[in-house]
Amino acid sequence: MDINLTLIGQTIAMIVFVWFCMKFIWPPLLAAIEERQETIAHGLAAAERGEQALEEANAQAEEIVSDARKQATGILDEAHARANVIVAEGKADGVKERNRQLGAAMAEIEQETNRAREELRRQVSAIAIASAEKILQREIDDKQHEDILGKLAQQL
Repeated sequence: MDINLTLIGQTIAMIVFVWFCMKFIWPPLLAAIEERQETIAHGLAAAERGEQALEEANAQAEEIVSDARKQATGILDEAHARANVIVAEGKADGVKERNRQLGAAMAEIEQETNRAREELRRQVSAIAIASAEKILQREIDDKQHEDILGKLAQQL
């Protein structure tokens, strides 16, 4: 193989091209690649931090939900207890009111009974007085006496 000027020119052109690429093209490419690697590394780190933050947020959310459930259960228990107290108070008030009304009704019945007795006494005494007047005004014989007592018994 013969070495001629073309081969030497091509070798020099290749060396100049490689030197030019290494001097002007290669450093910006390496810088862009390194910058891209750093960006990717930062993105991956941010993703990991995001995952950790998400896990922490989920744990906090579960804790908050658990606390809320506990509070809701506590509130429901308090409401049930308060409802039971209110029902018991209502029953007690109902019993007191029933006893009060029953006492008032008994007193009213007693008063009505006393009034009826007094009225009956007045009527009996009036009938007795009327009967005695009739007996005294008439002459006493057995038949009239029995008639008067029968009428008196019917009126009573």
